[in-house]
Amino acid sequence: MRSFKRWLDRSLAAQAVLIFLVCVGVTALIRWDRDPVLWVVRAALYTAIAVTIVAVQRRRARRAAGTDARGLAELGRRIRHREVPTDPEERAAMRKLVDDQQQRLERSARWLPYWLALMGLAAAALLALGVATGSLVFPFVFALGTAAFCLWILWMRRRTRERYGYMRSALQEEHEHVS
Repeated sequence: MRSFKRWLDRSLAAQAVLIFLVCVGVTALIRWDRDPVLWVVRAALYTAIAVTIVAVQRRRARRAAGTDARGLAELGRRIRHREVPTDPEERAAMRKLVDDQQQRLERSARWLPYWLALMGLAAAALLALGVATGSLVFPFVFALGTAAFCLWILWMRRRTRERYGYMRSALQEEHEHVS
């Protein structure tokens, strides 16, 4: 399992395959009465969009850290496991990456309440539409899924901020001890 996670973390092609399979499965569940070709076409479109977004984010992070894809994956793993590198070059790359990612989190925090409100509004509108038409199963499941997704976003942001905060202070402490 550990090698699978590492392979998935490093390989954009592996992520694309996983995204495609999940999209086909979800589309098949939601649109089970449609032609399977449409499932594949929609999944391919969603996969292309997701992979483009991930590739742009990775390229930006690689530039910020000054490392390649493998080095970026290793830095990400070390941040998740709270391992502070001993090599000065790796510490400098990690410091740049942590600073860049913290700045991105701070910038995105400004728009987060609006995105969460928009998702809540869409779920409430779908529930109201479901009450009006008498079909509550899908709107209720959608509202629960939306609420779970919003809570997951908030939880992941908090965990990520804690990780970056820990790593930033650990890198600062080691930098002060060395100086």
